[in-house]
This record gives sequence, structure tokens and C-alpha cells, in this order.
Amino acid sequence: MSAERFRDRWGVPHLRADDPLALATAQGRVTAYDRAWQIEVERHRAQGTSAAFLGVDALGWDRFARQVRLDDTARRCHAALDPATAAWVGAYVTGVNAGLAAGAARTPEFAATGLTPGRWQPWTPLAVWLGHHILFAGFPSKLWREHVAHRLGPAAIDLFATDGPAVAGSNGWLLAAERTGTGAALLAGDPHRFIEDPGVYQQIRLACPEYDVVGLAMPGVPGIAHFAHTGGVAWAITNAMADYQDAYAERLRRQGPVVEAFGPDGWRPVHAHVETIEVAGADPVEVEVVETERGPVIAGGPDESTAISLRYPPRVRAELGFAALPELLRARTVADVDRALRHWVEPVNVVQAADTAGGLLHRVAGAVPVRDPGNGRGVVPAWRAEYAWRGWYAPLPRAEVVGRAVMANERGLAAPLGVEFAPPHRAHRIAELLDAGRDWTAERLAAVHTDTYLASAGPLLAVLAGVTGLGPDADALRDRLLRWDRRMAVDSTDAADFAMLRESVVRRLAAHPALAALAEPPAYPDVFAPWLALTPRVGYALEHLLGTARLPGLDVAALVRAAAEEVAGAADGPVRWGDLHRLTPWRALPDPDAGPGPRLSGDHDCVLATSSVPGVTHRCFRGPAARFVWDLGRREDSRWVVPLGACGVPGDPHHDDQGPAWLAGELLPVTTDWEQLAEERDEH
Repeated sequence: MSAERFRDRWGVPHLRADDPLALATAQGRVTAYDRAWQIEVERHRAQGTSAAFLGVDALGWDRFARQVRLDDTARRCHAALDPATAAWVGAYVTGVNAGLAAGAARTPEFAATGLTPGRWQPWTPLAVWLGHHILFAGFPSKLWREHVAHRLGPAAIDLFATDGPAVAGSNGWLLAAERTGTGAALLAGDPHRFIEDPGVYQQIRLACPEYDVVGLAMPGVPGIAHFAHTGGVAWAITNAMADYQDAYAERLRRQGPVVEAFGPDGWRPVHAHVETIEVAGADPVEVEVVETERGPVIAGGPDESTAISLRYPPRVRAELGFAALPELLRARTVADVDRALRHWVEPVNVVQAADTAGGLLHRVAGAVPVRDPGNGRGVVPAWRAEYAWRGWYAPLPRAEVVGRAVMANERGLAAPLGVEFAPPHRAHRIAELLDAGRDWTAERLAAVHTDTYLASAGPLLAVLAGVTGLGPDADALRDRLLRWDRRMAVDSTDAADFAMLRESVVRRLAAHPALAALAEPPAYPDVFAPWLALTPRVGYALEHLLGTARLPGLDVAALVRAAAEEVAGAADGPVRWGDLHRLTPWRALPDPDAGPGPRLSGDHDCVLATSSVPGVTHRCFRGPAARFVWDLGRREDSRWVVPLGACGVPGDPHHDDQGPAWLAGELLPVTTDWEQLAEERDEH
């Protein structure tokens, strides 16, 4: 078996091999060489061993990973793989292990932390996948709703349970041939995730006699799961916002050395053992791992008054859906993609696909349990049988594509499967932009990706329009904002003024006496803190709180008046939105000398969804982790870009060379001609 490795001008690896196993090995090897630090961090995070070199800041995640049994679940799912898929994953792992030493030698983070590359196990790619997606469905929102119900009463949940700004999501759209200028379908999108350094998506090409696929892979996982073009068919996904993970209130007790849980059939012994987490610069920490018949205990324990277990499909089914990955690579038509998705488990996605014969696909894929509606609203009692799972939702929703289809995490195709969705602003805006144009091409669609119109500004501006008694400066501020075009453009002073006004309103709402009982978050593990902090929750629900869900005793006009006076009085010369809204990528090993990140356009409800946390910070942590357009007429006319670059090694020429294009809203060509690529002959 042999493999060849090429690079395009952006350093993207193009791999060619004699068969799929040799190709998987080559993919693992080049990933280890380009992304050694990144994938080793993910391996350790999945094992719950990252604090051993990252220190105490990583302890909270490691504790959660141990308690939720990520690595053990990956082992179970791997053991259940069919032999062919297991061999394919194993070939990838062989390549990773062959390339790690060379990759680590060129990556400064290993020396900085004293970490030496370890050895990947056959199930490690499954563990990495689980680590990325275990919180993707947002089950901690159920802990928040439980907190609100406990402190303010069940009716108060509706104050926040709105299709408010979501922190997870993506855009995607499919244009049928009659809507394009190419005579074939176009498929485009941009996954919204934490912007990480190195990036969470790896541009790559995988070619062998059976297939030739270009797309965005997840480092540490073989194949190309989410966004790819095989030449004959292309596919893309967004988060369906489905509810498929449940939190159960558990009653636990010790009976000598045995831990018991109270379930529908009374007290039953459960699995329990103790693990030790090594922590760099601190003493080791012991964590008790308990698993009831519902699932692993992720909060509390047998010595505490409360405990909560998590039930999630891969743990229940011993399936993660990896059998879909090699099938997708071999797909030639949308029917092939549709068939491969029968294996899909987690995360639950909305999928769009198109092929060169004119086939179109728009459906949900994944595993969603059938159970009582109460399971979706909050934490349910483990001892009541009516909250048990009762099979799986089937068939999953699908829709016919007529002209175009849009997916942006809104309450739409997946509505029967979820509880809270993203607001409809992004989906409506994308549809509006697409319907306003004809003869679309891949290059022209970049203007849709980067649209900055903020529809969610409406409720706050409506209140501001009716405010009276403003001082001269605040009155001038109001006049400017009411004339503002509602575009969150990087150089806009009006956008900055609006963001500062929104920030002040959110802080004032969060300090309102009606919400005082929520100011102190419940004593859940730190890993759930982003879902339990009051100010972000108010910021995400601002449209609702200024609209129909009024707090008792709240004078909205007075609150907005005070916020406007504050912003107007604090002005010290014009501030542009990009001065406040700066990209702050997540790094496993933060750089203390890093200065302010690049200035950004966009906001969380723009199509250009560069998300901040209203009321907390204007900085951007989430946004388009990639942008792409797949052209079904000519694959070589497809376009893509990532926020940084193809390589994860600081100082490498391709570490961040795509950043200027990403910031400018440009899409770069997808090279498919082997003659335009540079072959790499050195061994690594």
C-alpha cells in the first residue's frame, strides 16, 4: 500500500492512495504532523487527563469527562463497530501514531508544557468526537430551567424559554439548478463554533480509486463527516437544535461499600468507582464515578442531598454512527448520502445534499429518544417510570426542496424534536437575500455569508423610540440609532452605540429585583457555568424580556432611558463596532502576550454570526469556523475559507494565512487539479 501527499498554495493536504485503508493511514499521519498539539489535547480531554499538563484550569472539564464516562463510552461504541469500519478507523489511528513524534517536534506547545505525545488507541477517534459534541445539545439548559423554577416558580421559566439568541448554530442553504447561474445546484454554509487556534475544521482532500472527496474534516476523526464534495454529490449540516439528552434527579445512598439508586423498581445497586486526576502544579484530585440505570452521575453524589444523571444516546445504544463516515466518502448521489445517514447518531443534524443529476435532499439525521414532554423541559425524577425512554423517533423529518432551502437552527424542519431553537432572523434574512437574486454563483454567495443586518435590534429600538424626557446627548443618540441601517459593520459608530446601549440594558435587567433570586447560580460543576449565569441568560432573552415577557414591576421605558443616558454620557469620542468587537480564539494554552484580536463585523443574530455575550463582553468567541460553497456543476469552482489556516503549528506559513480573506469575507478557490499541487516527498 502506498500514499502520496500534495499541498495547494494554502497548505491544504491533498492525499492520494491505492485503497481506502492506505488513505485513512495517510490522513491520520498528515493530521498528526499538522495538528499534533490540537489532537493530543483533544485525546487528553476525552480521557479526562488534560489537567496533568494544562493545570488546575482544566480540572473542571476533566472531572466532567470522567464522570460522564466519555472514554468508556467510546470503547463501547468501538467494540460494536462492524469489522470493516473498525479496520478503517484503525488505519487512521496507525497513521496518527506514526506521525505524532514528527508533529510534536515542530510544535512549541509540547516543550512549553512538558507534554510528550502519547499513543492513540483504536477507540480514540470516537472519544474525540464525543468530547466535541457531548455538550452540543445544550442539556445544561435544563439545569437552568430547574434553577428558575426552584427560585421563581415554574411560570417564570417562560421569561427565558424563548427562541432567543443561541450560542450554538450554523447557517446553510441549498439552491436548486433553476436558481443558479451554473445550471447545477449550489450548497453553501458556515458552521458556528468556538473559534479555536488551531481551527476546529481541517481542509483536506482524500482520493483513492473508490472516491475523490474534498471537504472539512474534524482533526482526530477519519473521513469527512459534515461538509464535503465527492464530485458527484455534496452535503452539509447544521445543528438541528434537537433535544436528545436527559437529566434525571437521582436519590443515592451508600449501603456499606455499595452505592444504590432509587428508581421505578426501588433501590438498586449501581456502578461506582474512584479515579484520580493528576493536576500540574497541584495535588491529585479523586473523583467518584457513579452510573445508575439512567446514566452517569454528572452532579452531586451519594454523600450529597442531590444528584443528577445524564442519559445520552451513544451511552444507551453503544453506537456513535461512525459506520456512516466511510459510506459518505463513497457516495455518488443524494440517495447514497440518505442511505449512509441511517447510521447517524450524534449530534442530531439537519442535512442538505445535492448531486450532479439534480437530486436534492433536506432532512434530519440522528437518534432522538421518544419520551414524556417533561423530559425536555427540565430535570425529571429518576424514580418515576413515565420519564423512561420508549424507543426512538422515526421516521425523522424531511422536506422537499423547491427552488431553495435554508437551515439556520430555527424552529422549522426539526421543530417536533426540540424545545428551544435559534430565533428566525438568520433564516429569514438568508431567504430574503437569496430570493432577491438570480443566477447565483459560488463567488457571489460570499455576500450572503457576510451580511450584517441585525433584525433582532427591533424590540430595543422600538422601546427607545417611545422614550421621553431624554437629555440632549441621549436624545441625539436616540435619533442616530433610529436612523441607523441596523448593520453591524466593523467601522460603524452607530453599531457600537447600539451594542453599548444593549449592554447597559442587559446589565440593568439582570440587576432588577425580580431576578435577584437568580443572581447566585446553583452549586453545579463549573463546566455548566456558561448555561447558569444570569447576565448572559438575560442577554440571550432580551427580545423576549422587552416584548411580551415583562418582569413584575419593570418600567421598560425608564430602564432604557437610564441606559441611553449612561451611554451618551460615557461617550469620549466616536467608537466603532470593530474597536469593541474583536476575535478572541480559544487556545488550550493561552498566550499571555497576545494583544487585541482582529476587528470584526457581525453579531450573533446576523447572517455573519460573530457572537459575543450581551451584557458581559463585546469580544467574539464564536463565529463561522469555516465558510464554503459547493458547486455541483464544476467542483473546481467551489470555494472555502477558514479563520486561520490549514496548519496548527505557530510560525508555519499556513498557520494563519487565510485569516485576511476570512476577515474580508472572501472565499478562496478549492483546487482539484493535481497538476496545480506541490508534492511533498519528505517523510514525517
